Amino acid sequence: MRWMKWIGILSALLLVVSCFTPWVFIASKNITVSGVDATGTNFGKPGYFHFIMAGIYILFTLVPKVWTQRSNLLICAFNIGWAVRNFIIIPTCQMGDCPEKKSGLYFTLLASILMLVASLFPDIKIDQTKGSGAK
Repeated sequence: MRWMKWIGILSALLLVVSCFTPWVFIASKNITVSGVDATGTNFGKPGYFHFIMAGIYILFTLVPKVWTQRSNLLICAFNIGWAVRNFIIIPTCQMGDCPEKKSGLYFTLLASILMLVASLFPDIKIDQTKGSGAK
């Protein structure tokens, strides 16, 4: 399934782009929070972890080795865990002030899920000439 590799790479690029789009809008402070700009809040910059994971994912997807494809599952698990954490924590109501969710937060979660699904179908050729040892 060669096309799944490209869906995964496009999903990783969507993940990077979605970190620059607005995630939530806090009306009381007139602040728009994205993955790389959370000025005025204590969220930090959660998009940078996604950048690292997307870069490693793309690199491992392009290298046709079994260990890289297996490592991509771990990378995607960390990435989707971070995306779910951001999806839960960032739009949480604090002191009666509930932020409005924006599309970037949804796209981050969607891209992370697509990366995980694409990593489940690696494009790798396994050499069948080596037997299991039985004669």
